[in-house]
Amino acid sequence: MPVKQLPVSRTGKPNPIDIHVGRRVRLRRTLLGLSQEKLGEAVGLTFQQIQKYERGTNRISASRLYAFSHVLDMPVPYFFEDMPPEISDNGGKPVSGLTEEIKKETSADLLTKRETLELVRAYYRIKDPNVRKRLFGLVNSLAGA
Repeated sequence: MPVKQLPVSRTGKPNPIDIHVGRRVRLRRTLLGLSQEKLGEAVGLTFQQIQKYERGTNRISASRLYAFSHVLDMPVPYFFEDMPPEISDNGGKPVSGLTEEIKKETSADLLTKRETLELVRAYYRIKDPNVRKRLFGLVNSLAGA
């Protein structure tokens, strides 16, 4: 049985899977409040290398992904979760024009915005579950106004 190989982009554009994995690294790093520099120190890289991984410009090797999973305290499959169907259903083959689509999605992705992450961190610092529940209700009612 022949081995199926993932395509290498001849256009110089990052593979959509690499972009997705990099976004998941960035999301987890930001949720933990780590800078790119701190994450880099923990895995023996420069912050510039972390930037390239997070953008999907550089592909993350299996050993590096394993190191990220330990430092970021997440199992390796986490980095592949929530992959858009147009990527996962395509068997890893880059879809024409998908890179631009992902760039637009990345800028609009609410979970990657610093304001969202700071709000989530502050919300979970509230110790009283009743206060959190009331705050959640308030935010929902304001959002509906």
